[in-house]
Amino acid sequence: MLLAGDIGGTKTQLAIFSRERGPRQPLADAVFPSAGYDNLEAIVQEFLAQVNVPVDRAVFGVAGPVVGSQATITNLPWVIRVSRLQEVLGIERVDLLNDLQAIAYAVPFLQPEDVHTLNDGDPVPNGPIAVIAPGTGLGEAYLTWDGRRYRAHASEGGHADFGPTNALEIGLLRYMLQRYDHVSYEKVCSGMGIGNLYDYLRDSGYAPEPPWLAERLRTAKDRTPVIVQAGLDHEQQPCELAVATLSLFVSILGAEAGNLALKLMSTAGVYLGGGIPRRILPWLEHKQFMQSFLNKGRFSTVLIRFPVHVILHPNAALLGVACFGLEL
Repeated sequence: MLLAGDIGGTKTQLAIFSRERGPRQPLADAVFPSAGYDNLEAIVQEFLAQVNVPVDRAVFGVAGPVVGSQATITNLPWVIRVSRLQEVLGIERVDLLNDLQAIAYAVPFLQPEDVHTLNDGDPVPNGPIAVIAPGTGLGEAYLTWDGRRYRAHASEGGHADFGPTNALEIGLLRYMLQRYDHVSYEKVCSGMGIGNLYDYLRDSGYAPEPPWLAERLRTAKDRTPVIVQAGLDHEQQPCELAVATLSLFVSILGAEAGNLALKLMSTAGVYLGGGIPRRILPWLEHKQFMQSFLNKGRFSTVLIRFPVHVILHPNAALLGVACFGLEL
């Protein structure tokens, strides 16, 4: 039996899988509020007590960097150690994956209904695959073929320097440099980035902020879903500022997805994961995203052959953890 987990700053999802039922049919699963516990061990112990199923191996995808046998969780004061989990679980095999590495492991197992294609391209069998996932932050990972199967590799590419591609984005970089010593793609192409884009367009006078939206943002715990929803509802309740924010976000995401595809020569495909792409799928279907993706000069003719997909599976990270664990 495999204990699999998707460990994030907001929630922790645990599940039990067997080889017989496979990675899509857990025997048991549960979600826990991460901040309500002092550490992962406490959640694991509570979950195993509830399900009363013995496990002989465990794999956890964690929202943070994994170094050796230890991981730290972004937005949580947790340090996860393999040795401690081995002690608590009483098993020898415990593995930690970066959360984007976990999503990447799910990619070869995705079904047609799990993806939405933005560009069919001309995929090369067993070629490299790129994964870029804007959520709270911006995650990037990739897969390579080892002769028998795909292997996923973690990356911190979301923290690379933001490179503007037009006058509006040059203004954004100048604006952001007044706020931060270093402006990464994550700061302009993620959940936190959407707030920064909104502030830039509002403060620069690009578009006025409607009073109704200002009031909603003032009382919101998280501004990002409010801004996104205002941009999605533009036909029912027009908001030029929210629309401009989503437009700028889509343009930057397309450009960085194209950057990643070129660096990896991801001839087997580029996959957009995370919660935001699923949420703004109508915007990604607009030609603006692919125009930004392809805007690489003479290499646009190379990129047009790379398939581009949006991952629709709501628990891709947990699926990837299960696929990895069952394949060990």
